[in-house]
Amino acid sequence: MSVDYIIVGSGLAGLMLCEQLRARDKSFVVVSNTSQQASIVASGLYNPVVLKRFNMAWNANLHVPVALSAYAQIESLLGIKIDDQRPIYRIFNSIEEQNNWFLACDKPKLQQFLVPKAIENDNSNVLAPYGFGEVKFTGRVDTKLLLDSYRNHLKSKDLYREETFDYSVLELNHEVNYKKITAKKLIFAEGFGLKKNPFFNTLPLEGTKGELLVVHAPDLKLNVILKSSVFVIPIGYDNYLVGSTYAWNDYSNTPTESAKNELLEKLQKVISCSYEVVQQRAGIRPTVVDRRPLVGQHEIHKNLYVMNGLGSRGVLIAPSIAKDLIAHIEDDIALTKEIDINRFKS
Repeated sequence: MSVDYIIVGSGLAGLMLCEQLRARDKSFVVVSNTSQQASIVASGLYNPVVLKRFNMAWNANLHVPVALSAYAQIESLLGIKIDDQRPIYRIFNSIEEQNNWFLACDKPKLQQFLVPKAIENDNSNVLAPYGFGEVKFTGRVDTKLLLDSYRNHLKSKDLYREETFDYSVLELNHEVNYKKITAKKLIFAEGFGLKKNPFFNTLPLEGTKGELLVVHAPDLKLNVILKSSVFVIPIGYDNYLVGSTYAWNDYSNTPTESAKNELLEKLQKVISCSYEVVQQRAGIRPTVVDRRPLVGQHEIHKNLYVMNGLGSRGVLIAPSIAKDLIAHIEDDIALTKEIDINRFKS
């Protein structure tokens, strides 16, 4: 098989790279063992605002339109519904937070995302005596449905190899040869698996374990996303995602009792109705010390590239970052210094 690109990894980063290549009519094949769980267990939330300090998330004004367009295109391609657009209601904990909200609403970059009023709480099962602030252009992508459906789509076209990538058989000359596949370029999008990659494992990728719960709360009747010390996200049938945690010293995908207790303790400060925990999920987020993605070309092997380190806002930024990398490769458009791996050159 001869293709333009080999993509290693089929998480959110790999999928968005496929979409960019498909839009340019470039041929590709994906090699993945689906061992990394970050995209599958992620809440799928996209949110342009840092709601702890009422600041705009990094380049959110640029990422939001690209992301919304990308997920709409995938819905059309696969004939599925994955993007559940609904507002976030940030719970105010004091009059002071209400005042800070109105100050934030006056910031030019935030005006398109924040509704300049305090919304009264009319849900007796939600603990919000000071009301809410509403964030627009927010929602949740069903990442599991997205990735499962996209992988099945690739398999139906014989563009997917379900296996652990074997670096030892990779041959690098003017082309890339991997087993029976010849390609012009190869992009690694392996998530935390990059730590085992001999070409890019010196990059400062860190792993942050995240856990979330699925709870069944038939009396809650919530049709918005709540944000306090945790997110409470409706996912249908009176079920809600509650998350998430951050742990820096545990690199397993195994759910823990301590994380469960932490989330439940926080949830009980947000809702007052009864609920049942029906599921717990865990995965390792690929994060970077400066909280910016790792994107770029190998210093020696010029046909090898990397896209990684999307972190907790991967759903929001992945479409833009994939677009930037493919434009860099195909159109020779320089990557911004913020995401270029050359920023870590000694």
